[in-house]
Amino acid sequence: MITSSGMNAEIGRGFLLKALVSQIPEYRRALLFSFIAGVMVLAPSLFMLEVYDRVLNSRSVTTLLSLLGCVLLVYALMEITESLRTQLLQKAGWRIDEIIRERLYEASYIASLRSGLPSTQSFQDLRALRECVSSPAMIALLDLPCSLLFLVIISIVSPWLGLAALLGAVFQVTIGALTERRTTQTLAEANKVSIAAQNYAAGTLLHAATLSAMGMRDSFYQRWLSLQRQFLRLQAKASDTAGINAASSKFIITMQSSSCWLTLKGMLPGGGGMMIVASVLGGRVLAPVVQLVSQWRLIVNARDGYFRLSNFLSTFESPATQMPLPPPEGNVSVENLIASAPGNRTPIIRGVNFSLKAAETLLIIGPSAAGKTSLARALMGIWQPSGGKVRLDGVDLHAWNKNELGPFLGYLPQDIALFDGTIAENIARFGEPDLDQIRNTIALVGLDKLIETLPKGLQTQIGESGAGLSGGQRQRVALARALYGNPKLVLLDEPNSNLDEDGDRALVSAIQTIKNRGCTIIIITHRRSLLPVADKLLFLRDGQVAAFGPRDEVLARLQQPTAIRSA
Repeated sequence: MITSSGMNAEIGRGFLLKALVSQIPEYRRALLFSFIAGVMVLAPSLFMLEVYDRVLNSRSVTTLLSLLGCVLLVYALMEITESLRTQLLQKAGWRIDEIIRERLYEASYIASLRSGLPSTQSFQDLRALRECVSSPAMIALLDLPCSLLFLVIISIVSPWLGLAALLGAVFQVTIGALTERRTTQTLAEANKVSIAAQNYAAGTLLHAATLSAMGMRDSFYQRWLSLQRQFLRLQAKASDTAGINAASSKFIITMQSSSCWLTLKGMLPGGGGMMIVASVLGGRVLAPVVQLVSQWRLIVNARDGYFRLSNFLSTFESPATQMPLPPPEGNVSVENLIASAPGNRTPIIRGVNFSLKAAETLLIIGPSAAGKTSLARALMGIWQPSGGKVRLDGVDLHAWNKNELGPFLGYLPQDIALFDGTIAENIARFGEPDLDQIRNTIALVGLDKLIETLPKGLQTQIGESGAGLSGGQRQRVALARALYGNPKLVLLDEPNSNLDEDGDRALVSAIQTIKNRGCTIIIITHRRSLLPVADKLLFLRDGQVAAFGPRDEVLARLQQPTAIRSA
């Protein structure tokens, strides 16, 4: 019986396999060039045989120059052939990347929404897969058919040399298998520790100012250093094992190329000249296998990345394409909503119910840790509800195409998220900026005076996370982004936490303006300054609705603790 997870994994592997198989024409051309280059490798040996046979006996400079010209031409053709082969493999790797990357980005986006944490492992796996396609390991695989031809030729020259070459190849494969067996688990552990160290460093650097202010830098550095040292120990252990096996592999190929004993015993026809040919052929038979053994770690990383990618793409598949829906009017209904933080099954929001008509304004209030920000994330479709529905104009918000719905939503999170770019790009949500709309929006939120003081105005670069702006300026830019484009539903989470009195007045004016345009507004706040703009009030406590209704009625109930307690 095949489980659903097994079926999903098969779907993911099928997608990746299709991407790899799509480049078979490039592989075939590369294989042809590998065969031509492999045959050309014999040119130096043939050149030496001709020199010993013709030039040394005849003392002819003309013959020597002719042979030299021929072998130089072969060298040039061989370099061109190998260059073309490398270009073909690189092109195949790029095309595989093109096929996978869009779906991978979408899957990573969905994974980040569900877990709340960014993950770069899948992109590293794609890189490992792409690099393996154009790596020396792939070239070695393409050289194997030519090596089989050399094995046949050397067996015809001397069955004993053919047997020795075959045994050498078997020994090389055995070394490769032992290398994988001894290093796979170690490398997997090293990879996990490396990811943990990178994530720990990223999280630490994100809060560098706090660590510096409280003298915590050294403590966190020691924790990161411990992880880094553990990773280096595991990596060194795997490298030592692989290095010993690679050295053994090279020793075998060196011994393999010696055929002097057979010549002395008269068992090698052709004498000394054939001994040279046999030595070269023996080395060429094993060269690809040795290359594969030396590149074993790259091969294992690509293989593991392939299976991780297939499972990842299957687990976080893109939602099916829905039919386009008409623009929303802004009617909101929340039905028995239950929501948990990503990766945590304990509900934070429990059984929340309320509804709003288009152009109504709702204030959500409540004590700290009541779940207000969690409710905001569920209302905006950032958190997947574990129960209940959030509907906009009767349509499940999570079933709506986000690219289609996004322009009709505005969201100002409590943790303001600006991005590296200009002020205009951030306000226009990094789409095609409408300068008239941008100017109207910055005037709406009272940002126009600040823009006038900046040397480059709207084209001012704000840096990563808006580092070039103050807290209040970041909040106003983020507010302008939320209100840009005439949205129909706007959710503001603590929109005035960093604003002064002028900012508060501009915020109230902006809310009233977009409300008059027919926008439905949900505001989470601790300040009473926004009460005058509210039509309805929702009091949230312990993730549940303790009171909801018209503003004045709820305010009256808030004066009666017993009523709130019994709600």
